[in-house]
Amino acid sequence: MNFITSLLSNLNYGTILFLMMLESTVIPVPSEFVVTPAAYHAAGGNLNVLLVILFATIGADLGASINYIIAFYVGRPVIYKFANSKWGKMCLLNQEKVEKSERYFDNHGIVATLTGRLIPGIRHLISIPAGLAKMNYWKFLLYTTIGAGLWHAILAALGWYLHAIVPEEQLNDKITEYAEYIKLFIIVVVLLAVAYFAVKVYFKKK
Repeated sequence: MNFITSLLSNLNYGTILFLMMLESTVIPVPSEFVVTPAAYHAAGGNLNVLLVILFATIGADLGASINYIIAFYVGRPVIYKFANSKWGKMCLLNQEKVEKSERYFDNHGIVATLTGRLIPGIRHLISIPAGLAKMNYWKFLLYTTIGAGLWHAILAALGWYLHAIVPEEQLNDKITEYAEYIKLFIIVVVLLAVAYFAVKVYFKKK
């Protein structure tokens, strides 16, 4: 964890990509404490905010692809065994969380790969059921890129906004405060999106 802390205190395009790759596997790296501070510094002229979003999204794609490939080839028993192991618990993982992401994927189909990237607790795990279901990789990558890119854009917008009103020593406290509101907003938006797609599919079948 000291290694991750040192990376968080030295944010550049390389560390943003690497940390977001870890976050999209099973390593507990909160994206709001990577992308938001990076965008905060971008507003101060130290980074380019569009490149922050780009490298964060590339990192998320890499991490999600690792999960997808492992799940695709090793299957459910090995995934569950790891989730219940000491290493899995160190990554704040357990079988219940994996099963929750599977249920979300099963209930919402391929759209879950896009919307799941926006939901706390599911975001970094949704690639596992996609791999277990042997979803087409390129379709998986497309939805992952859109979902991750949207999430990172929201976090970057928050960082850019906070630069104008918050001194750097108060940044993490404000990120924690605003992140809760953002999560609630995202959950509402995702539920509306899922309802829209469900209604659309229903009338298409009719």
